[in-house]
Amino acid sequence: MSTEPQPQLPRAARFFVSFVALLRANSFAVAPEQTVALLTAIELLGPRDLTDIRQAALATLAPPPERRVTFDRLFDLHFGGSEALEHADDGEDDETVRLQEEGRGDEEPLLSDEANESGLTATRTEALVERRFAQLSTTDALRRLSREAPRRLPRRRGHRRMRARRGPFADLRRMLRDSVRSDGEILRLGHMKRRQRPRKFLLLIDVSGSMKSRTEENMKLAHALVQAAPNVEVFTFGTRLTRVTRALRLKRREQALSAAAHLVSDWDGGTRIGDALQAFLAVPRFGGYARGAAVVVVSDGLERGEPDALRDAVAKLSRRAWRVSWLTPLASGPGFRPQTEALVAIERFVDDLVDGGSSASIVAHVLALGRRRVA
Repeated sequence: MSTEPQPQLPRAARFFVSFVALLRANSFAVAPEQTVALLTAIELLGPRDLTDIRQAALATLAPPPERRVTFDRLFDLHFGGSEALEHADDGEDDETVRLQEEGRGDEEPLLSDEANESGLTATRTEALVERRFAQLSTTDALRRLSREAPRRLPRRRGHRRMRARRGPFADLRRMLRDSVRSDGEILRLGHMKRRQRPRKFLLLIDVSGSMKSRTEENMKLAHALVQAAPNVEVFTFGTRLTRVTRALRLKRREQALSAAAHLVSDWDGGTRIGDALQAFLAVPRFGGYARGAAVVVVSDGLERGEPDALRDAVAKLSRRAWRVSWLTPLASGPGFRPQTEALVAIERFVDDLVDGGSSASIVAHVLALGRRRVA
């Protein structure tokens, strides 16, 4: 077997490749061939200033016309750094929700001086902070989730079949084999049924300031869920959308939560749920996680953006998913009726709008999903 070292990317090219990664993180579709074309164009042109690089990027990466403003903004932030921020319009960038996947958020600059200090109200302001999780003992809810999730999470019918005492399909192979042993007579009918497979599970956790009292417990539940069952994907959202599944796959809880804390940079910040969900659906790979999945959103629904964006995103999510559950701490009683504008807008698109104010209630609902009819 060859032990030759893999070729390293030239240092001069890494800065341009990282710009392509930034575009992909903000839901721009860039193929590997376009990245190679960008590097080739820059090498052939021998650019003398940023204008030449911008023109080469526009020609090879071909951003959609309706997203040209966002493309230029990301270009200025990446190549201009802090100088571009000093001349930037804060209002324009406030409308952009960034996607982060398995990477540090501090590579992008902080764009606002305001923060949600109290955590009692929703805000659109983006505040980028790191968070550390305390090392607390495992609660009864976590132990119950770890113990019961493998057999009680939702399942679906697979395409492959298995032998069964009763079933809608005839086991012709088995019957023919038995008939050979009994001189051609079929003494017993064989049956088959479709296998059951674990259903995809998507957990979306609100980490904004208005949910700060529940963030740590929700992340512990997410880690227990990822450890207990396959096909689980976990995202956090506030002013940004971050995939934390890979970090939560670490077996030790303290190590996994520490890794997730370094990935997410918008802890206890603003609330832009609609924009975050729209960004999630805009990435084909992320949207695929929701197809046929049991989707659980843990959020109070205190949205400061336009409710139309949230309503449209939840409507699209409900059409892709098997079931959408919205768990909010505001649903504290059996007679709960949504009062906030955002929850009223999405009520008809979600299958469950129930209590999410405690670990016990969240675990109880997650495990109860497995009792739904297998489809």
